[in-house]
Amino acid sequence: MSSPELRTDLESFLKSLNIEFDCVEHPEVFTVEEMLPHVEHLNGAITKNLFLKDKKKKGLWLVSVRHDRQVNLGDLAKKLGVGSGNLRFADEGVMLEKLKVGQGCATALSLFCDKDQSVKFILDSDLVNGGHKRVYFHPMTNAATMGLSPEDLMKFLRETGHEPFLHSFD
Repeated sequence: MSSPELRTDLESFLKSLNIEFDCVEHPEVFTVEEMLPHVEHLNGAITKNLFLKDKKKKGLWLVSVRHDRQVNLGDLAKKLGVGSGNLRFADEGVMLEKLKVGQGCATALSLFCDKDQSVKFILDSDLVNGGHKRVYFHPMTNAATMGLSPEDLMKFLRETGHEPFLHSFD
C-alpha cells in the first residue's frame, strides 16, 4: 500500500472517531530542520519521532517528543527498565513492516497500522499537558504535517490500543 492510500485510510479512521484535524502540504522533508520553515506559522507543538528497538528483549518503541527536546537514549532506557545502552534505532524494514512508513515518516499516527499493538509508545508529556492548541505529526507521508488537539491525540491512541507511556523530556 502506498503512502497516499495509507494517508486516506488514516484520515478515514480519524473521521470515524469524530477527530478534527488540519493539514499543511509541503515538500518532502527528512528532518525537523527541513520541515520547520513550512510549519513555523502553525499554532501548536511540532513533533519529532524516533523508532527504537530494545536490543536485548527485541521490543519496539515509538517515541514522540516536541521537536526542540533532546532525547537521551541511555536515560530513557533506564526509565523504561530495558537497561542503559540497550535502546537503538530500529531498522527501516521493521518500521515498514510494523508501521507501514519508512525513514523520515515515523509518526504517532502510524500506530493505527500496528494492529497487534507490538509497538510500545512513549509520548512527551508536554504534548498533552503543555497547553498546546494542536500537536503536529506527519500523516503517513513526510510531504505533509497534520495537527490535532491533544485530547483527540489521546482518543486516537486509545482507539488503536496504544496507551502512551508519558515521559517528561525536560
